[in-house]
Amino acid sequence: MDSIKDLDKKYVLPTYARADVEFVGGENAKLYDVNGKRYIDFASGIAVCSVGHANKRVNDAICNQLSKLTHTSNLYYIAPQAKAAQKIVEASGYDMKCFFGNSGAEANEGAIKIARKFGEKEGEIKRYKVITLQHSFHGRTITTVKATGQAYMHNYFGPYPDGFVYADDINHVESLVDDHTCAVMIELVQGEGGVQPLDREAVQKLAKFLKSKDVLLIIDEVQTGVYRTGKFLASNYYDIEPDIVTLAKGLGGGVPIGVVMTSHKDIFSAGDHGSTFGGNFLSTTAACEVMDILDEMYDDGRLQSSIDYFDSSLEKFYSAHGDIFTSKVGIGMMCGLRVKDGDTLAKIILKAREEGVIVLRAGRDTLRLLPALTITKEEIDEGFEALNRAIGSL
Repeated sequence: MDSIKDLDKKYVLPTYARADVEFVGGENAKLYDVNGKRYIDFASGIAVCSVGHANKRVNDAICNQLSKLTHTSNLYYIAPQAKAAQKIVEASGYDMKCFFGNSGAEANEGAIKIARKFGEKEGEIKRYKVITLQHSFHGRTITTVKATGQAYMHNYFGPYPDGFVYADDINHVESLVDDHTCAVMIELVQGEGGVQPLDREAVQKLAKFLKSKDVLLIIDEVQTGVYRTGKFLASNYYDIEPDIVTLAKGLGGGVPIGVVMTSHKDIFSAGDHGSTFGGNFLSTTAACEVMDILDEMYDDGRLQSSIDYFDSSLEKFYSAHGDIFTSKVGIGMMCGLRVKDGDTLAKIILKAREEGVIVLRAGRDTLRLLPALTITKEEIDEGFEALNRAIGSL
């Protein structure tokens, strides 16, 4: 591993504070490092490996496609792209169309472009403002950094695009809507903001208000989407109909992909938007297989059974350590435990890895858990046994 660390230090820009581990293999919710040590993965690549590591069905589908075509560009029809779009739209229950990119940030860029074009009313005042929430996270591009409602991220990369306004909370949004507002963009469960679900009734009230004002509602489902909260979309769980939805992370099962979908199906014309790699044979073949696997799990009840077992195990763990944790938060397989202070959280994450379980931080004080949706009861049990050992060693 030392040679890899040396290469990384010499040739890779230091944008990540890497943990001192190198993984070389995996199987469902298990990971193996270069020394052969086994870990239970309660992070799944930050909600990316939704159907686990080295999923045979996804691997077989990708290998079969690679033996034929990987990429031709969007100048031509791409069968798995059209099929993936159909699966996504049908699973959502919304009457929408999709555009494929490569990441959540790109999906959110596409959403903002749709909203800005929607706001271009000929002969009327230009609507361009997008309202987001404090503590939100929408990406790392110049525009999506500005859309992110975290002031510390608005630093030396400016000047930033104009037109982003930040609401203190969901109940503050309505007061900020004015004649220049084209859209409101929110995460229904704020991931980087601390696994914080928004109030369901407040979201429904806001959605109704925005419809009355002809202002678009964008739901950033980059982390919450693709069954992470138990429904295909968190929007389904909240029982709303957004105008625009963005997806990424768990959709490709580890292959980079991003999607923006909208009910404004004719808003873009040829040339308005594009992506060289987006929606190619590789990424959309993976997405099709991931969708099939998770659709089956949702339909036959296995997904809800896994969610219930994980939640029950998390509740027991939380109750056993009331001196460490102050509250339990999240929906479905997007879970968090508030820790009494940031130093303790850092120690938990380190000790957990030493004991053989991978967990994450969210915000300043939240232990975040995002397991593969295919995680087994045995893997859940092993993971919480390791977490209990980690807490005991503090």
